[in-house]
Amino acid sequence: MSKRFDHDEEGIAELLRQLPPAPADWVAAAKQLPAARAGLDALVARAEADVELRRRVVAELDAALQSEGIEPEERVVEELRRRLDA
Repeated sequence: MSKRFDHDEEGIAELLRQLPPAPADWVAAAKQLPAARAGLDALVARAEADVELRRRVVAELDAALQSEGIEPEERVVEELRRRLDA
């Protein structure tokens, strides 16, 4: 059996206000997401249109991301690998 809580918008806002602030690192990472996604999208689009670029990107995923100004974190590298079927 699960509990059911009914809160209106004000009640939810009050509960959210009671939470501690998000860690600064989380906030900084969240701010970088839109630019990273756009850079990743652009890189994938160019790699799909250019066979030689695709070969270079697949061979050096970390370097390709860095050249786009994207930090080559493990999950970003895995996403690029998935999107390029590499």
